Amino acid sequence: MLLHLPETQGLEKGKENLRIQVWVVTVAIILFVFKITAYFLTKSVAVLTDALESIVNVIAGFIGLYSLYIAAKPRDEDHPYGHGKAEFLSAAIEGVLIAIAGFIIIYEAIYHFVHPHPLLKLDYGMILIGLTSLINFIVGTVSLKRGNKNQSAALIASGKHLITDTYTTLGIVIGLALIYFTNLVWIDGVIAIIFAIIIIYTGYKVLRSSLAGIMDEADKNLLSSMILFLNRHRRVNWIDLHNLRVIKYGSVLHIDCHLTVPWYLSVKGGHDEVEALAALIRKEYGSSIEVFVHTDPCLDFSCHVCTKSDCEVRKNPFEKKVEWDLKNVIADRKHGASEHVVS
Repeated sequence: MLLHLPETQGLEKGKENLRIQVWVVTVAIILFVFKITAYFLTKSVAVLTDALESIVNVIAGFIGLYSLYIAAKPRDEDHPYGHGKAEFLSAAIEGVLIAIAGFIIIYEAIYHFVHPHPLLKLDYGMILIGLTSLINFIVGTVSLKRGNKNQSAALIASGKHLITDTYTTLGIVIGLALIYFTNLVWIDGVIAIIFAIIIIYTGYKVLRSSLAGIMDEADKNLLSSMILFLNRHRRVNWIDLHNLRVIKYGSVLHIDCHLTVPWYLSVKGGHDEVEALAALIRKEYGSSIEVFVHTDPCLDFSCHVCTKSDCEVRKNPFEKKVEWDLKNVIADRKHGASEHVVS
């Protein structure tokens, strides 16, 4: 039994994601101009580190923008689950670009160790770079919050990238201040290498997360949270829940599961239980959810775990209530006190 989310709700979230990404790209271009100006003023390789990462921000921003444009399209015959996977591809490319920028920065830092040069106008550089840090933090926070709210991999990747960029930029400002007051030019290269390593690690995490989405890797935190929630609010007719799967398609969650209900319920009665399950999930996790529930009739061994006290057709005595957890709900097995039957 498939319960679709309202198509317009998924599309509206896609459009909202697209609007936010437009702002991310616009800000990235402006900040790149600020940072490259700061580099030409200071000739600092640490500032160049920030400028190079801003190039990545701009490129990744346009890639994310295109992916969100694709993801916002409604499902069609060729893409029955929608186009949300495009966001994971965008995030993967962004992760690779971030890591490449980190390696380029390390190369530049080593080069300037070997061929040192004087630094200029560090006070102006600190002001410009500090301003970009504040703007990055604001835009990154908004992007990350909206990304988490709308389940958008592209916005989450952009938000994490911008917030990481904020911290690296603050570190660079502190480094410039040290150089300004101590005249120790070698600090410039050390700062660049330290933050290049941070940037490479950030790129790895973004890439790892996006590949997990592309490969439909199980989100165990989300599954555990959902199972715990359903276990607390289970109805008496929900005898058994198993074979639970959650797949992300951009801002849409697709949920598959098997629900065992009393065998004597009418088709309408079974449908009402499925509707109640879907409504409960959407109330807790948002409306952009598509639920596919396969209903199973209870069997004789189900009596051992069935808590329905007023059942007039019970074949076996109740033994114990099975608490749903990650291990027994994702398994493709029906629950029973003394035996398990593959569904």
